[in-house]
Amino acid sequence: MKREYPSCPIPAVSAVIFSGDNVLLVRRAHAPSQGRWSLPGGVVELGEPRHEALIREVFEEVGIEIAVKGLVGVFDRIVRDYQGRVRYHYVILDYWAEHIRGTARAGSDAQEVRWVSLDELQALHVGAETVAVIERTWTMRAHNVVEAPLDPVISQG
Repeated sequence: MKREYPSCPIPAVSAVIFSGDNVLLVRRAHAPSQGRWSLPGGVVELGEPRHEALIREVFEEVGIEIAVKGLVGVFDRIVRDYQGRVRYHYVILDYWAEHIRGTARAGSDAQEVRWVSLDELQALHVGAETVAVIERTWTMRAHNVVEAPLDPVISQG
């Protein structure tokens, strides 16, 4: 499926990954968010359960292993061109995850990776939606609340 000017929304996953009091950010290497700080993640492949896609994407993008704790939220990332046509449309599932092992490094989809404190988010000009997801996850983590635990994979057919 082509990502630019797709025929339907593209499912994607991202992770709010904590190590101690720090969260992992990536500076995007490609459109639609090239040069911006965001959460690591990527597209779910056909036949791939979303939590497996998250673990794979995080490893490919930043080289670390994670423990997925639960779903934080779902949102649309829709980018239109100057004519109003949909240039990109991702349906992104954001998950809370904890760093297990490995040293974060930039993979092919990232220009740079960085562990940051919540206080540093504003200085990096992290988008408001991303900050809101990180803060929501921080609250869930502080209270050990998993609002939407991972459900078992159910095969149909």
